[in-house]
Amino acid sequence: QVQLVESGGGLVQAGGSLRLSCVASGRTFSRYPMGWFRQAPGKERDFVAALDRSGVSTYYADSVKGRFTISRDNAKMTVYLQMNSLKLEDTGVYYCAAQLGIGTEPKDFAFWGQGTQVTVSS
Repeated sequence: QVQLVESGGGLVQAGGSLRLSCVASGRTFSRYPMGWFRQAPGKERDFVAALDRSGVSTYYADSVKGRFTISRDNAKMTVYLQMNSLKLEDTGVYYCAAQLGIGTEPKDFAFWGQGTQVTVSS
């Protein structure tokens, strides 16, 4: 198994940037494709981005393409989410997880972290 801990969230003005980190413990981190999700209050958890085990192939939700970048450092057992040009609608709790299935729905992921709050203000 993998234990995941997210950090890097905070309060930022619209147009600003944040970099989220997700640090893993356990020896199997590099075996898993990884992903980021977010959940706004009262809404479902939505896919944001994912990448394969090597970090070469990446996938993004249409709403964040061109603004967010997912990456990983397997030596540091960490996956990152660089978020630029933040919008009000990017507000939510951001979670990282390991991809066990082949889709991008929450059911395809496991070992969820506790999340980190991102709040974008006007």
